[in-house]
Amino acid sequence: MEQTTAGKYPFQIKIEEGQSISATRIVGNIEGKRLVVTAGVHGDEYVGIQAVREIMEELKPEKVAGQVIFVPVVNRDGFYEGTYLVPEDGENLNRCFPGNQKKSLTWRMAYALEQTLYPNADFLLDLHSGSSYESMEPLAFFPVDAGEMIESFTRSAVQKLSLSYMVQSYAKDGLYSWGAQCGIPAILIERGGKGTWSSEEVAACKENIYQIMNFLGIYPYSKQEKTPVEIQEAHYETAGTCGYWYCNKTPGASFTKDEIVGYLMNDEGQIQQEIRAPFDGVVLYHTNALGVKAGMPLVAYGKIRHGCATDK
Repeated sequence: MEQTTAGKYPFQIKIEEGQSISATRIVGNIEGKRLVVTAGVHGDEYVGIQAVREIMEELKPEKVAGQVIFVPVVNRDGFYEGTYLVPEDGENLNRCFPGNQKKSLTWRMAYALEQTLYPNADFLLDLHSGSSYESMEPLAFFPVDAGEMIESFTRSAVQKLSLSYMVQSYAKDGLYSWGAQCGIPAILIERGGKGTWSSEEVAACKENIYQIMNFLGIYPYSKQEKTPVEIQEAHYETAGTCGYWYCNKTPGASFTKDEIVGYLMNDEGQIQQEIRAPFDGVVLYHTNALGVKAGMPLVAYGKIRHGCATDK
């Protein structure tokens, strides 16, 4: 797969006979860092998919230092069926790392991605959006449980992005988070939600990709309109039972300790679950569905890291 002459080189990430994932390697004129950009791990998250499609056309190899591998739609079948799951086995690809060749297709996809992308990455950027029932602020997750070097380098990288929040992450089972556990600096960006996309969100996502390329010295880009606020102690609340979900806050809204962020009510109008803030903080994203089932995500929120100030 390695090329040394400047140009654009489509290739296939082989999963097994008859199954592969399309990707493109863009090689620059001079040596430099190797960036991997993935989108469509969840097939119904469209902003990153379109951003990668556009930037692959825009990027000129002769202006690139190093290499960029783009994977515009990792979960192609899920994309066409409008689902975040891999339709063949109903698995969530981002919960199947590390991969396994002896399990179902999604686990084999994860294995193929690891084997192909990780050895070719000095940095990995994974693009996501809120699901069809989620509203969120633009944010990036960066690993704080994969060693001091990974934490320091990825924190420096996300500080160069124009988005609202940078969230400390302890995840280990996703494409980017398992990559970090394997020693690869990696981050995940979330933009958009509600199962939609817009040209404005795509443009903002493309800007984030250019900002990462600039940080790595791959492609010059100096624009940065805002600096993200760092979030620690992120909490992810889920429904304990089925019911009616009422969130008192919108993404980006602040709250104080002991304030009720949202609550779950039954058919009789009785409160079954109350989300009460354990600290002063901000809402990152929430479920905008009225009806929820047990185990469904409700709201994510976190505490602003000491010494950081919100620009809201």
